[in-house]
Amino acid sequence: MSYIKRRHFLQLAGSTLATVGLSQWDMERYSRVLAQETPRKLALLVGINQYTASQRLGDLRGCVTDVELQEKLLIHRFGFSDRNILKLTSDASPERQPTRQNILTAFEEHLIKQAKPGDVVVFHFSGHGSRLSELDPIQTCRDDPFNSTLVPADSGKDGWVGDIMGRTLFLLMSALQTENVTVVLDSCYSGGGTRGNFRVRSVAGNGLQPSAEELAYQERWMAQLQLSGAELARRRCAGVAKGVVLASAQRNQAALDADFGDFSAGAFTYLMTQYLWQETGGFGSVESAIAQIAPRLRWLSPRQIPLVDGLQSSPVYFVNRPIPPSDAAIAQVKGDRATVWLGGIAQEALDSFQPGARFAIVDRNGQTSGLLELVSPRQGLRAEAKRVDGSNRGSLQPGMLLQEASRIVPANLRLSIGLDPSLAGETNAAKQALSAIPRLEAIPAQSGNTPYPGGVQYILSRMSADYQQILQQIPNLPPIGSIGLFTEALDLVPQSFGKPGEAVTAAIQRLEPKLRSFLAAYLIKKTLNANSSALAIEVSLNLVEQPDRRLARVSTVRDRNQPLSGQIYPHQLPLNQLFQLRVTNHEDSPLYLTSLLIDSTGGLVTIFPYQWFASEDLMRINPQQTLLIGDPEELKLKAVQAGMGEALVIASRSPMSRAIKALRTLAQEQRVRSGAIALNRSVEVMNDLLDDLSRTRSRSVEGDRAIDVSDTVSLSISFEVRD
Repeated sequence: MSYIKRRHFLQLAGSTLATVGLSQWDMERYSRVLAQETPRKLALLVGINQYTASQRLGDLRGCVTDVELQEKLLIHRFGFSDRNILKLTSDASPERQPTRQNILTAFEEHLIKQAKPGDVVVFHFSGHGSRLSELDPIQTCRDDPFNSTLVPADSGKDGWVGDIMGRTLFLLMSALQTENVTVVLDSCYSGGGTRGNFRVRSVAGNGLQPSAEELAYQERWMAQLQLSGAELARRRCAGVAKGVVLASAQRNQAALDADFGDFSAGAFTYLMTQYLWQETGGFGSVESAIAQIAPRLRWLSPRQIPLVDGLQSSPVYFVNRPIPPSDAAIAQVKGDRATVWLGGIAQEALDSFQPGARFAIVDRNGQTSGLLELVSPRQGLRAEAKRVDGSNRGSLQPGMLLQEASRIVPANLRLSIGLDPSLAGETNAAKQALSAIPRLEAIPAQSGNTPYPGGVQYILSRMSADYQQILQQIPNLPPIGSIGLFTEALDLVPQSFGKPGEAVTAAIQRLEPKLRSFLAAYLIKKTLNANSSALAIEVSLNLVEQPDRRLARVSTVRDRNQPLSGQIYPHQLPLNQLFQLRVTNHEDSPLYLTSLLIDSTGGLVTIFPYQWFASEDLMRINPQQTLLIGDPEELKLKAVQAGMGEALVIASRSPMSRAIKALRTLAQEQRVRSGAIALNRSVEVMNDLLDDLSRTRSRSVEGDRAIDVSDTVSLSISFEVRD
């Protein structure tokens, strides 16, 4: 994975610059201790959704959410005080608007003037990036006529280019007295406009020049820091000014403003903060954290790979202290009711946190001190909850951490398919044909920058000359006029496009098996709970010829015997080489297991069990046993086509009797006594599997399935198959 770039980051990178658990009775005491644990922690968070000053700048939707994601993470997980976090967002009062002057003043007053040696500083920017013409060649360390920029809210007003250049940020970072500096940039200068249902966080700037105010500001700081132009260029070429810089994408890639259904956020910021909510003990190094985030981001958007430069071996945010994992936190309290912030819930599982889902209140040692149940539909990342344990162990308090106890998988989940405008007069026929497939919903495109405001999982489209231009770097593009599927981020779904001139109804009939597989995968991913399951289980991916070299690994976060922090895995699988999964049950009781593989084309197969007419215990894995899936003497697993893949491992304390009955029926139909079987009735099998996972629960909501973290675990390993 090329997510690490060790030099020249501030000039070359593709972003704009090439909690602790609190028991209710010890909160005040612990807050005082926490304040003494580390030096002062300061943060400046900038998020810009509205760019109203110029037609050059299109509005975004998720940048203010990014700021809230970072704020809650820093407070609840890293011990920042809300008094030391300054936010500049486009929905704030005039004095907190993210204008050029306000950003620069805030950096000087809040960070530079306050931070002392050893303090912790975080600067986060979410918004558009761009690049301006480089006027002084001596300022560069390579033959590049452009300088990357951050675009403030008022850039472009009255024709004025008020961008903040990468050189300016380098000077501001240089002025900080501490080395413990983290800069997070969720923006880019590649692309622009809309990509599928997502917006790209960049605007065109080629040919534009920096403002006189920007150049004068740089001269003032160069004089104050006693830096000549040549010395500044030398330092910039040597690396970052201070600490570490995280960027959401490489220099030739788009940073996406993603739609997650009822809220939007930066794809990178959301996945990064969600991951950090779940880490136990120390948070590990910045390098290892990005290595964990990168494959998750590539599954959402294969053309966006994050970057890290600077002190990569440092702890994340330069804070390293014991802390239990958590999925949520109490934001506000009124009696026995609370508003819950759900920032630690994985994106795939959010739909499963509806009324009836439960959370355990945990203290800093991970000990349970109460139980909350959601009582309102989720609104974005917030929901209302009430206390249901009847405990008198103290009142609810803002800041208390929550761990998932159970979730509710809705019975009415549907796969949404966007209908691209390229279908033109065939849109109605496409809608009727898709709606005839059970649990599929067709969504016609709307005008505006976000064609599907509620989000979709895939987009049905005809290949056009415009799309071929956008995807020109991809070899062997489908011909113009052919019908197939895109992801929501406008990436091709392999082997989904037909021949030019195909009728849309014929295309949907051809694609129906693939769409059913997508629906099945969508359903079962609602159970993913590696971050919250109370079961201790570990899964690794390796080559048969190199059994001791792990290509990828996932473990339940609460499996304290197998911490993830500090390990870096490539998540890359070579083409045409035998591979296997190793599953270890660290529990002291048996578990019952099934495993599925999903390839980049949407194909879904069961790879465990594979001896279909063995005893009833064919899915059993004993305590402390390591099960090998892919022993070449029994089952040969090999990737024969490049692309993204995913392995799912699902385990339960109880036998999965309904699922195994359905799988045996399929094996009999396919005349398979031993080996993997294709799930050609995948939705039905997934429904049976969901019934098995929830059948031990007496509590259910109108046919929805309640799944308890103490009984089940569902893990995923994503990987890229490369030649």
